[in-house]
Amino acid sequence: MSKIKDILRRIDGKSYKFYKNLEGKYRLDGFELYIDRVQSDPFAPPSDFRIVVENNFPEEFYENRSRLVAFEDFLTRRFYSLALSLSKKIGSGNSGMISILRPSQQVLKRSCVRVDRNIEVRFHVGLPARGRKILGKEAERIIIEKIPRLVDGCLVFRKEDYKDIENHVKVSEDADFIRSKLRSKGLVAFIADGSLLPRESGISEKPLRNAIRFESPESLRVEFDCPNREIEGMGLKEGITLIVGGAYHGKSTLLDAVSKGIYNHIPGDGREFVITREDAVKIRAEDGRYVASVDISPFISNLPDGTDTSNFSTENASGSTSQAANISEALELGSRLFLIDEDTSATNLMLRDRRMQELIPKEKEPITPLIDMVSSLKKIGVSIIMVAGGIGEYFDVADTVVMMEDYLPKDVTKKAKEISKKFESKRLKEAPREIKIRDRCPLKESINPYIKGKRKVKVADMDKIRFGKYTIDLSKVEQIVEIGQTRAIGDVIFLLRKRFSGKERLKDVLKGIDGKVLDILPRTGDYAEPRIFEIGFALNRLRSLKCRQL
Repeated sequence: MSKIKDILRRIDGKSYKFYKNLEGKYRLDGFELYIDRVQSDPFAPPSDFRIVVENNFPEEFYENRSRLVAFEDFLTRRFYSLALSLSKKIGSGNSGMISILRPSQQVLKRSCVRVDRNIEVRFHVGLPARGRKILGKEAERIIIEKIPRLVDGCLVFRKEDYKDIENHVKVSEDADFIRSKLRSKGLVAFIADGSLLPRESGISEKPLRNAIRFESPESLRVEFDCPNREIEGMGLKEGITLIVGGAYHGKSTLLDAVSKGIYNHIPGDGREFVITREDAVKIRAEDGRYVASVDISPFISNLPDGTDTSNFSTENASGSTSQAANISEALELGSRLFLIDEDTSATNLMLRDRRMQELIPKEKEPITPLIDMVSSLKKIGVSIIMVAGGIGEYFDVADTVVMMEDYLPKDVTKKAKEISKKFESKRLKEAPREIKIRDRCPLKESINPYIKGKRKVKVADMDKIRFGKYTIDLSKVEQIVEIGQTRAIGDVIFLLRKRFSGKERLKDVLKGIDGKVLDILPRTGDYAEPRIFEIGFALNRLRSLKCRQL
């Protein structure tokens, strides 16, 4: 502490570059402080700080992986909240700000907090300056007063925190338990009774207070005997599930909750026990996206210009070709659970009605609609959960039909099948095509992160990565929930590009890092663990990508 004071008093009022003298390791009262990197000026990204403190929390909070991830998440949230309250803008740029990776409503593995024998926290500090002159006394206040308060308030166990931490880790442990049992029960998703699905708004992930709580229909009710509680709710079975209902009755709200059910959620979120199989992928149309060497021939073939759709590339995909490519890419990476909303799908890929079939005969139509491909998809183990607001033709292929009415589900499968018989479809069933999953081998030279010899991989927000000369647009990749995931995706593509010689299959390279992404990335506090699906989808949207198809 005295060393820090001496340095700060010596450089007070000097040029900002003298803050570099602070870099190093310091022993403070009860913890070690590392100043790993000092920012170049007050307007640059804040300085990298690190705390290491002996772990005095009960071992039960982190005795298995599920609890460990949840416990680290709990500490991150505590640190984030207290740092926010202690931050005070002083002087220029980011001066005076203390920050850590901002957590969402989801419980994720992040690089900012690591727990074992010790607790390590990586965070950022905007070292204060007026203009570009060092404010030594203000810096001393941050390091000598505020950082010890963060340690004492977040990283030292107190008995009064026991119940909050216990609840946090138990909720995640039970959520992971349910997810691990879905396959053995023949389920793809589970929504617990009492869940609160609606959100405050389209831009908020927080629950809508006083909303109607979820209650399963008896015919779909299942029960899980979890490590810490028994839970009942609605189980969605493998196969084709339709979610139907009037507008504003909760169809898309349910699908969105299921989409986020690949992650655990914090206590109080309302979706703590909305649990989805880990391979669930949201499939949608995406006009204008880039496609590289993807086999879309099961859905689209015999184009008028003779283009080979079994090895299809385009700079500007249409709605139908983009959605077909999204399906093929998801299959390639191992997903066998698709989440589809009619509102964000290409109409012509979903269905051609009898009138259109009569006007445009099959020999003149390159597209085989999804409704006719259901049997082929089921043969390779694919299940689909689909919101269908206006295409009742899907009653014919559905295994389960759930109607949302006033945000409550009803099992209307029997009634939907009766309607199918009463009002028989006049459309002609088109012969389904066989689906062959084609693997691709990316070419290293097409994944270039450099501009004039300088590495250019930057993330400004959650849905865009600047990679070399190109911007990867992730705005339609809907299951990314934190900017830390986007940063990890950009940097892991940078690292993995060396492995792609044109012989290594994309699927195999990504499976090799599944659940271990943070272990191969640089040790900073800026990452959250992404799934391999989102990494693959990001690479697929890199507009320079070239692949060799097997």
